[in-house]
Parts: sequence; structure tokens; C-alpha cells
Amino acid sequence: MASSEVDQKFLGKLAKAVENDNPLLAKVLFRILGLSINLSGQLISARKQSRVDAARTADLLELHFHIIWLSREGLVLLEQYVLPMVGKYVELKVLAYKLRASFYHIFVLFHNTPSVSSMSLGTPEGQTSAAPGLAPIRLDKGKGVARDDGYDTGQPSLITPRTFEGGPVGPPPGFGPESPAAFLMRPGDYLPQAYQYFQEAVQYAETLLWGSHSLRLSVKTEYAAFLYECVHDTEGSRKVAKDTITQAYEATEGIEDDMFDDTSELVNVLGRMVKRGLGTNNSRSPRSSPGNGNGNGNGNSKAQLETTSAEAEGRVPPGMI
Repeated sequence: MASSEVDQKFLGKLAKAVENDNPLLAKVLFRILGLSINLSGQLISARKQSRVDAARTADLLELHFHIIWLSREGLVLLEQYVLPMVGKYVELKVLAYKLRASFYHIFVLFHNTPSVSSMSLGTPEGQTSAAPGLAPIRLDKGKGVARDDGYDTGQPSLITPRTFEGGPVGPPPGFGPESPAAFLMRPGDYLPQAYQYFQEAVQYAETLLWGSHSLRLSVKTEYAAFLYECVHDTEGSRKVAKDTITQAYEATEGIEDDMFDDTSELVNVLGRMVKRGLGTNNSRSPRSSPGNGNGNGNGNSKAQLETTSAEAEGRVPPGMI
């Protein structure tokens, strides 16, 4: 996600690179880097707690609020100060579009309505906005006054029914089916927007970066995780991961020393994603699609990358945090 180590490395590297040319852009990139580092620990804690206890305790709610707030602030910085300035930069352009998709990925996981994951604070799909615990309205059919205690007068009702204008009165914010984080961000379905932003980030990554570039692999890795976690498209996620590994192996530009380890690590993660869900009876039914949806390396060889990938198979957790 927005807090992946690869993204953080590029944020620091690119912020330093543009510091003399554009001090404001560099300052904002460093701020997003600090926010991303803070967000990283929060996301890890939230995932661990959601596996241990699905109940919305006060501590867990506070943690989710912090994650949503950090992501919202990061998105504001990105859209206002970074995206308008990345036109002449290659890696920074890919990174900026990837980070925007990453922040929306977080919104879908933690704040989407209807919810698509166990970590979401949004309203579950199909749940109505009626306040829980209210007794259903009983209509008088003319035989008497309907009473909730089970007795009937047996006489025609002498009470003139009152008519009320307007819709039903819902519970106060934060106490009903509405997302408790509604005070931070407008509740809604962020899945279509996230899907569109991932498509744009993938297009820039494939157009501007070679197949074994670690930033390109970071984009594709999180896209595969998004398809699995949010769209629930296991086959689509597996195909993205498999195609990305193939493109990394077939890249002719080589891999630079400073990104070789990252590339190997991401290939391992993608390898785990290819195998995820295989051999189990719990097949995930995909949700309907939300949308329509050159390096100067030192020549690290394809064989080296494949060997490193095979050795580390099974160590790296699937998905990006």
C-alpha cells in the first residue's frame, strides 16, 4: 500500500533529487514520506487486531480513525501539491499515481459502504438505515386498537391516526449503521474510484518503466492485492501476479544494484499471490467489475532473479502493507 518499503525508498530518493529544482515539491514529498512511515505501523496493527478480534472495541475504532485520517491527509497533499507537478518526471509520476490508488485502497478496506472487508467500518451490504431495536409498526385493520402487549379491545378504534411528514428519524451520527468514521470522511462506495486509479497507475508503470523495475512491480503487486481483497477477483489477481513475474523475467534492461533486492522480494510476493487460494474449497466469487475496466542496469541476470525467488519462496507474506 502507500506504506510499502519500496514506495518509501522512492519517496526519499525522489524528494532529495528534486530538492534543488523544486523545494516545495521536495518538502511535500518528505511530509508524505513521514506520513507513510507512521501509517505503516498503524496498518500492520489494524490487520493483526482484525484477525484476533473482529469486535469494534474503542481501541480498534481509534486505530481505524487514525488510519483514515492519515490517508485523507496524505491524499490532500498528493492531489494539491504533487500530481500537478509531476509532468516532467518519470519515476515520480508513476509513484504519485500509485500512491493515489493506494490511499483509495485504504479507504475501500477501512471506510467503504457497503463494506468489502472485515476491517471496514462501513455499512454491510444489504443493511438498511433503520435504527436497530425499534419495534415494527403494526397497522390497525379496523377491529380494534393494536397493542404490543397482546391484548385487543375488540372495539373500533376511536383514535384518529396522525400523519407525519418526512422520512424516518435515524440514530445520531456514529450510533447507527452509518460508518463511525463519517465525521472524518463522507461515507460512500470508493471501490469504483480506486479501481480506476489503479488502472491509471498500472498504465503509467507499464508505459514508462521496464519490466523488472521495482516501482513497476510495486504498482502491480498492490493492484493484485486490491483485486483479491476488495474486488474479490481471485483469478484476476492471480493473472496479474503471473503476468508481472513473466514480464520481470523477460526484461532485457537488467536490474540495478540498488533495486535488485526489492525486485527479488516483490517477485517472491507475486509468486505467493499466484498460489493463493489454490487447493482450497473456499473459492471467492468476484464482485462485479467496478470499472471498464528505459533503465541502465548493471545486468543482473534473469537466472539470478529466478534463483533468489526460488530460495525465498514461502518467506514473504502475500500482499503489500
